[in-house]
Amino acid sequence: MNKARLNYLVDFFIFLFFVIVSLTGLLILFFIPRGNKSGYQEFLGVTKSNWAFLHEWAGIIMIILVAVHLILHWKWIVSMTRNIFK
Repeated sequence: MNKARLNYLVDFFIFLFFVIVSLTGLLILFFIPRGNKSGYQEFLGVTKSNWAFLHEWAGIIMIILVAVHLILHWKWIVSMTRNIFK
């Protein structure tokens, strides 16, 4: 797989997991009532604890993908940093 294709896939999955983290975070904040901490509250047939599980793991995967993104672009980052601080 060439580097351009790998960059595209990494960026696509970062965006996908960003959307998942954003939507599940908003859902947990605004659509699932607080108060009952049991985890048995449901939205769209899925319990609050499962929404939280999806939210947390999507966030972890997104962090890993951002690290991969930074590694793939490391030469560019170093080059631009040198040019800016010349």
